[in-house]
Amino acid sequence: MGSRGRRDAAAAVLGLLQVFLFHSATSQSFIGVNYGTIADNLPPPASTASLLMSTSIGKLRLYEPQPELVAALAGSNISILLGIPNGDVPNLASSPAAAASWAAANIPTTVTVSAISVGNELLNSGNPTLAPQLLPAMQNLLAALPAGSTTKISTVHSMAVLSASDPPSSGAFHQDLASSLDPVLDFLHQNGAPFMINPYPYFAYASDTRPETLAFCLFQPNAGRVDAVSGLTYTNMFDAQLDAIRAALDAKGYGDVDIVIAETGWPYKGDADEAGATVDNAKAYVGNLVAHLKSQAGTPRTPGKSVDTYIFALYDENLKSGPESERSFGLYKADLTANYDAGLAKSGGTAAPTIVTPSPPQGTLQPSRGTTPTGFCQTTAAVPGSTQGQQVPLSSSCYIPAGAVPRRADAGTWQLAWFGVLLWLAMVAGM
Repeated sequence: MGSRGRRDAAAAVLGLLQVFLFHSATSQSFIGVNYGTIADNLPPPASTASLLMSTSIGKLRLYEPQPELVAALAGSNISILLGIPNGDVPNLASSPAAAASWAAANIPTTVTVSAISVGNELLNSGNPTLAPQLLPAMQNLLAALPAGSTTKISTVHSMAVLSASDPPSSGAFHQDLASSLDPVLDFLHQNGAPFMINPYPYFAYASDTRPETLAFCLFQPNAGRVDAVSGLTYTNMFDAQLDAIRAALDAKGYGDVDIVIAETGWPYKGDADEAGATVDNAKAYVGNLVAHLKSQAGTPRTPGKSVDTYIFALYDENLKSGPESERSFGLYKADLTANYDAGLAKSGGTAAPTIVTPSPPQGTLQPSRGTTPTGFCQTTAAVPGSTQGQQVPLSSSCYIPAGAVPRRADAGTWQLAWFGVLLWLAMVAGM
């Protein structure tokens, strides 16, 4: 090969290498965070924007429009999941003109709005008048988007929409929600929008405080739990809950509808009767979740695919009512200092798995919580700040499988291998 041919070959390989590096850099954008505002001491928007830009967080969920914060994020490459409060849904459902007015006033143009959530856990809000208005509101808002918009219209659900999740392959939606939920699922399918939901392994542990359950919830080493129907082995509660949701969508014929985790988190502090609400456990859950997502290992049912996941929450919310844990989900304090290191620093790379000795319960459990058989616990609680975690009794039990190991090699390992191949080809071509 002549020198010119070698230069052309080297340029081609280097071009592929640049594409690979660009893909690798942008692939981390599936990690997001929730911005709760039930507080009177939140930092100024500019400070929050600077904090976010110092992390690997690529997405921000807002529960309602926050124009000052959005303005501070202009040019940051942080996308927005914009929320619409449940109380505004009837207005959007009332007419296309009302939805168009809301869109013109509240959808920002200085940042990317990846999706708009029409309501939060609306179908389980306890207000039956809202359910019939959900789909019309979503339809009107979709029609109000500017031509060519890539923003998706969806809504966020609690895990209470599931009637079964044990084992994960049996995941199914509550039949009594079908009249409201099925048309929404079809809307998501027709418009390429994701199904958004809030799973909290913390609440599963709250009703079954054995060390092995804690390890399963915190992504820590454990024997694994086998889905006897699918034969798949699960080593953490997050994947089990996610695959139960996937199974429920597949059973309805919506295998093409992606899942977005709109909230998940772990409190770092709680009252004496709130087992597991400790700094060590919060650091282990969030840190190991971040590492799991960055690895792109996926779940046993959908290996090699990470889901957009929004951690709850960016800050503590000091005005929330209820137990101490409700005010203690923040990654950061109001003074911008971290409550613990979750491996989100931009220069930190992939967080190393956090191995923490399971913390003992902090006090006597509430009588209503009891224990749950060792299985894939189904969380039916709503978002922190509403109802307490109540667990559906499960009938199956788990056993220790022979040689429980992950079913797929870490996707990050394969990425490094391809990187090495491309780099070697570039060196050879340049000789």
